[in-house]
Amino acid sequence: MCGIVGYTGRQEATPIILDGLKRLEYRGYDSAGICTLNNGHAETRRSEGKLINLENLLAKEPIAGAIGIGHTRWATHGRPSEINAHPHQAGPVVVVHNGIIENYLQLREELRAAHHTFKSETDTEVIAHLVEKKLREGGDFEKAVRQALGELRGAYAVCILCETEPGTMIAAKQGSPMVIGLGDEEFFVASDIPAILSHTREMIFMEDGEMAIFRNNKPVFSTVAGAPLTKNSRHIDWSPLMAEKGGYKHFMLKEIFEQPRAISDTIAGRLLEEEGDVYLESLSLPDGELKKVERICIIACGTSWHAGLVGKFLLEEHCRIPVEVDIASEFRYRNPVVNDRTLIILISQSGETADTLAAMREGKARGGKNVAICNVVDSSIAREADGVVYTHAGPEIGVASTKHSSPSW
Repeated sequence: MCGIVGYTGRQEATPIILDGLKRLEYRGYDSAGICTLNNGHAETRRSEGKLINLENLLAKEPIAGAIGIGHTRWATHGRPSEINAHPHQAGPVVVVHNGIIENYLQLREELRAAHHTFKSETDTEVIAHLVEKKLREGGDFEKAVRQALGELRGAYAVCILCETEPGTMIAAKQGSPMVIGLGDEEFFVASDIPAILSHTREMIFMEDGEMAIFRNNKPVFSTVAGAPLTKNSRHIDWSPLMAEKGGYKHFMLKEIFEQPRAISDTIAGRLLEEEGDVYLESLSLPDGELKKVERICIIACGTSWHAGLVGKFLLEEHCRIPVEVDIASEFRYRNPVVNDRTLIILISQSGETADTLAAMREGKARGGKNVAICNVVDSSIAREADGVVYTHAGPEIGVASTKHSSPSW
């Protein structure tokens, strides 16, 4: 789950995009970046870590321009780093992307065979190179984007710029959220309403397979294949708090309905279908250590404990390893049987649950290896664990029995 923001109009793009990224930071914690076009030249600033790092970089190295795109990332392909941060550029083409390109390995190999050189480990960079390749083969920016998107398999919401057409911004979606904001000779693109609600209340909700081209102070809507579309805007009269709730009456209801997406976002990018493998980017336990495991202890509190019970059934069925599920407070106050062939799995939404943290330390003191499942990057449990698997559930304001327990397994 990542967040994208795009702007074209009469104002400086950077402050608008940065403000939008702040409102979307819940969608990505590990890196962020902005690119603007200024006199036909793309200027990009990217930073690893939280958005404040990008803000500090822009204060030192500002960029100008009235058209630009921005991104806040939660890694699916490639570790968190500045080089893997969006936007990605190939030749004159610059892209931000939310989603998963399922056939990116095949496309990357084809592009490498055509002498394209990749700088990052991401699936997104493939999009930039593919558009650039189509551009060199003949045709304009719009045609190149349509052709490139036609070759992608998977989910995407993209916002794309090109130095050779500095007054044009193209946005398209398939399977990932996107909303277009309409202003006075200015236009906004975002992953969610709160990112642009302070600038406009006239919104167009994009559907799968649709594209918007912003050129000459107006948007033109069509399908990715090229069929023209007429899109009607909707006036959003939500307050900022209502916008954060996504129109639901309260956060509890919103988060219950977000469960399917939270599960999908957690799995996305970790199942490598073409390789027949699973990629857990922060697990940090070598295969040799995992092969030594003879017993698993799942430790959690409350609804996370119930998620652990589901995990017990799945692990015993598929791994044929004995699994126990413990309430964290009971584990830490008894004399648990743990040794160096025991794997302890800790489940905590916040990564700060006191009993679970204490249970982890108790297990480590007895020689057990441990892996945390949590939703908050760099939380105490995530930092102290031998490995961590992050759920991509976004912020949990309601917390109780909403979207955390379901995506854990």
